[in-house]
Amino acid sequence: QVQLVESGGGLVQPGGSLRLSCAASGFTLDNYAIGWFRQAPGKELEGVSCIGSSDDTTYYADSVKGRFTISRDNAAKKTLYLQMNSLKPEDTAVYYCAVVPRVVRRLRGGYGSSCLQRSEYDFWGQGTQVNVSS
Repeated sequence: QVQLVESGGGLVQPGGSLRLSCAASGFTLDNYAIGWFRQAPGKELEGVSCIGSSDDTTYYADSVKGRFTISRDNAAKKTLYLQMNSLKPEDTAVYYCAVVPRVVRRLRGGYGSSCLQRSEYDFWGQGTQVNVSS
């Protein structure tokens, strides 16, 4: 059974940092496309960052480029991360991790930065709240 559990959210002041984690159980992440999404109050779910293919090319929303970094644990291959620096109040949202087998993504025509689209993912975590406020 595929299960994803996020952690690491909380309250942080503007300019601060947080690292979100997403722990996978029931599978390892090495053959999966991975993504981070967020949903602010009253707004649509937004793709934040993703790694869609085995070359590990990373993609970021323009709003977080240069501030956020996506990565995965390459040892145990069970955890993915989102390092968030220079946080702004507009980063306040519930953050979700999501995965889909790479082979499934390819069969559906997923390519490059399309991994920022929610429609590409089959499995989602429950979300973790991030609040950026002074």
